[in-house]
This record gives sequence, structure tokens and C-alpha cells, in this order.
Amino acid sequence: MTVEKFSPNPTTTLSTPVKVLEANQNKSARRAERARIGFISLGCPKNLVDSERILTQLRTEGYDVVPTFNDADLVIVNTCGFIDAAVEESLDTIGEALAENGRVIVTGCLGIKDDEIREVHPNVLAVTGPHAYEEVVNQVHEHLPKPGHNPFADLVPDHGIKLTPRHYAYLKISEGCNHRCTFCIIPSMRGNLVSRPVGEILDEAKRLKAGGVNELLVISQDTSAYGVDMKHRTGFWNGMPVKTHLQQLSEKLGELDMWIRLHYVYPYPHVDDLIPLMNEGRILPYLDIPLQHASKRILKLMKRPGSADRTLERIKKWREICPELIIRSTFIVGFPGETEEEFEELLTFIQEAQLDRVGCFMYSPVEGAVANDLPGPVPEAVKQARHARFMEIQGQISAQRLQQRIGKEYQIVIDSVDSEGAVGRTYADAPEVDGVVHLNGVYDVKPGDRLWAEIIHADEHDIWAVPADDEAQEA
Repeated sequence: MTVEKFSPNPTTTLSTPVKVLEANQNKSARRAERARIGFISLGCPKNLVDSERILTQLRTEGYDVVPTFNDADLVIVNTCGFIDAAVEESLDTIGEALAENGRVIVTGCLGIKDDEIREVHPNVLAVTGPHAYEEVVNQVHEHLPKPGHNPFADLVPDHGIKLTPRHYAYLKISEGCNHRCTFCIIPSMRGNLVSRPVGEILDEAKRLKAGGVNELLVISQDTSAYGVDMKHRTGFWNGMPVKTHLQQLSEKLGELDMWIRLHYVYPYPHVDDLIPLMNEGRILPYLDIPLQHASKRILKLMKRPGSADRTLERIKKWREICPELIIRSTFIVGFPGETEEEFEELLTFIQEAQLDRVGCFMYSPVEGAVANDLPGPVPEAVKQARHARFMEIQGQISAQRLQQRIGKEYQIVIDSVDSEGAVGRTYADAPEVDGVVHLNGVYDVKPGDRLWAEIIHADEHDIWAVPADDEAQEA
């Protein structure tokens, strides 16, 4: 994901034009008066939160953030390095920033591979790793001294700088991960689990609400594990004791009268305790739970917990407790050693589970992943064929489940308005990863508004709606 106006296009990344370096010499005369930062944020929402923290600190110190390469005195690229495609995008983006500006600081997950970055782009000013906020800011100080800061002119809102629309925000509750999934290299990049103090998280949520946010997307590498590293010790918020535990955190977040959406929730036993909170309307009945596969043998090779039968039993129980529950998940096909029978087992599982939203990825041999050394690599053509079959079946499931919404009324949050009308989401749709609601012909709304609407049509991914009768009368 990139900041608007900084969306990178494929470029040649092997050289930096001399004319750019010469042009930047002319900038030095004005750097003392105008310290201006360009920023590109790639990768997942967790990376986006890191970008917001860096930008908040820089704005607090008086740096300006500008939307184009040419207007910037220095560009920061927050990279992703999770899979090969992300590494390629990051390197291309660094190359474009160097070509267009010439002064670039690199941070983020790919930053742990300093040598690899400098081999392709030797002219970068500095390279730092993920969530290295202070180090990034210190590098900015070294290459672009602090401007004269006027606290009356350079105001930063209490909730900090946000890279999402005003009405929703990501709330990161921990860093790192204690799991060692064989397909993942995130722990080597971001380290073991480090949970944030519960009071600090709730304070941030309260500030975000005061700043106009009405939907919080709770994220981390492993949201279910929140507080494990602290042995779930008791913290305090507003003078009241609160355990450093996902359930207690969710209960308190639910008191803020906002949409609270949980992402990246591993299927630990205590996840069952969150379902009643969803049924009571305290947090959204939406669960993003990455299951990854159904075969017990493949899950063991992945070093993932669970089995298909137990998972199906829990899903059935969850839906009995909370009939409106929406379940989102992700799966990997073509994992090393995956047989046709094990893939068929996965297809049977998704047909029985009837999950609402599903992402499917072909196994990618990321450098450093333990799974790369497993026997029986799946040929690329077989991966692609399995991915297509999986998505065809899941597309049918998604279409059928969306058809069941036709004729029902839902509260819609508006995300944008274009020439065809408003575009929004129900509680069942997380921004950017799920489908949307089209309200064709509805223009008298703005992002962040909410209205009730009746669903009139659906396809595999999106739905169409019209304002409910009482909404139309009020309009």
C-alpha cells in the first residue's frame, strides 16, 4: 500500500541519473528554512502504523510532509520484505525515489537486509529495520537538520498523523511474534512478541475517537497472543484495573462506542470467549482468523495449530452463539509436499466451513523460510491450477452467502463518493481486503457518514444497496 500520489510504477533501479544529483545540490541552500519529507509506505497495515508513528514524530518536530518527490528534500521508503513480490516492489520503489529525488532513507522489514538493498541501490542515505522509529528519526536529523519549530503554527493533532481516511484507523497492540511458522520470516525481521501496555492502547483509542475515528481495526502479528509476554499482568486505565489480555482489552474498547474489528486472530481456545462479546454488539461480529490449511500433516509441516474437524466444530459453535458472525481467513496452496489428496481435503473443508471472506496464496519460497528446505516442492503450474480451483469454489461460496443478504437492511459506513454514487461497507467488510457496498445515485453523503440501506443485488465480492425507507424520507 502506498501513500496517495506516491504510488510507484515499475522503473529501472540500477542507476541514479547524474542530473538528479546535480539538481539536489541546489536544494541545500533552502533546507535550513524548509525541511520537507516525502514518505512512501508499502506492505501491510502493521507497516502503515509504523509509518504513522514516524510521520507523527517528524511533524511534531516541525518537518513538513509533501505529496511529490520533487517537492521533498528527502524521501523515506518504509519497505515490505515478506515475499519475493514485496521485495521486488520495495526495491523498485527505492529506485524510483532515488531517480526522482536522489536522497532516500530506507526503513521497514526489508531494512534487515542492508547488504541486499545497498547492492542494488548503493546511493541510499541510510537503512534501518522494522519499527525502528527513533533510528529513522535520528537518520533524518543527520541528513536533514531539524527546522525551526513554531508550536503555534506547526500543530499536530493529539491522535497523531494518520495515513488512513479520517473515519477509521489501525490500532496496533503488539510487535513481533513467538510463532515459528515454517513459511514465514516475520519473527526474524520483527523479533518475538512485545505487547503494548493496555492503558497506552486504550489511551490511543480514546485519542483516535476524539479525532473523528469511528472504526478501529485491531492488528498485530498475533492478536490472540496479546499479553502472553507480560503473563497477562494487570494494568490500569482511568483508575480501573485491566488485564493485559485480548478479552479484557476488547471489553474496554467496546465501551468507546466505535466499530471494533479484530484482525490476525490465531485460533487459541480463549478466542471462544470473544464470540459472546460480538453477539452482544460490544465489538463487531467479525473474526479474521488465518487458518492456512486443513490437512493435519500440512499444518504440522507449517508448524501451525489445529485440525479441520476441531475447527469446523468451533465454527459451528461460534455461529450458534453469534448468528451474525462473519469469518474471514487466509490459506496457502502448493505448500512443499502438498499432495492432491491433501489439496482436496482443503477444498472439502472450505465447502463445509462456508467462510464469508477468504484469501488464497500460492506458496512462495521466501529467502530464509524453513519450508524452502522441505521435500516435495510443488511445480508452479500445479500451484496455479490449485489456486484457480480453490478460488472458483470459494467464489461460489461467497456469492451464495452474499445472496443471503438481499432484502436485509444494514448500517453502511461511507468510504468515498464518485461519479456513480457512494461506496461504503457493512460491519462484514474490512477496508481494502473485503468487498464494498455500492449506493448508486447517492451523493448527499461524505466519508465517515453512516446510513441504513437495503441490499438489492450481490455478486461474488460486492453488494448493491439503496437507502432504507426512513433514510430516504429523512433525506
